[in-house]
Amino acid sequence: MSMANMWNADFEKILLALKQDIDSGLFQENKKLPSVLALSERYQVSRQLIKNVLQQLVKEEIVTNRAGVGIFVNPQPIFSSGIEQLASVTQMINHAGKTAGTQYVSAEIVEPSKSDLHYFHDDNLRNLAKIERVRTADGDPVVYCIDKVDKQLMPMDQLHSKHSIFQLLEDCSKKKIAYAVAFIEPISYDSKISPILKCQPDQALLLLKQIHYTETDEPILLSENYFRPDVFRFYVVRKRI
Repeated sequence: MSMANMWNADFEKILLALKQDIDSGLFQENKKLPSVLALSERYQVSRQLIKNVLQQLVKEEIVTNRAGVGIFVNPQPIFSSGIEQLASVTQMINHAGKTAGTQYVSAEIVEPSKSDLHYFHDDNLRNLAKIERVRTADGDPVVYCIDKVDKQLMPMDQLHSKHSIFQLLEDCSKKKIAYAVAFIEPISYDSKISPILKCQPDQALLLLKQIHYTETDEPILLSENYFRPDVFRFYVVRKRI
């Protein structure tokens, strides 16, 4: 066997071994890995090989290299959802076998911004109910939600009666949400939201912004949901046309 083949075989062997040790809990989530020297001694290979393996684990987002601090094991996403499927945050959490909870941050009546008027397609819209909440899974904060809806459709005194804004809006307005147009973008550390979701300073957020429509194409709900990327993973099923 050539030296190159031996190197590749050792690389794959150590890569698999490290992944298995992470999966087994030997190296725990959110904890720092041992030093390169310690890992090379543990697996009885060169430090250069360990460095290459760690670089691969970073590429696969299994670990994160925090400059000047060390390499940390990333927690594996608990929730995985296709964005082509319209579901409330409550449904997503419950589907994963967790108990959905809600912590209310604020609820107020606000004037719509130019951006809001654009999304709602209504220049005559005067007031919006704006609700900010933290959604929890088994008590752990995982999503920060900002919802806006015409205040005529949302009775503020009933906000605490249901966890799901979807359900409350449909029950009170008698308008059924049929579909949504969604936009996903990564957001850097937010001084307000990130600490609430217990994110690390170098950890980005996933913003899922959606405008929800009725069966008659009426926009009735604008949602901005900030997800912890270490907890949620979104995917798209693309069909050939």
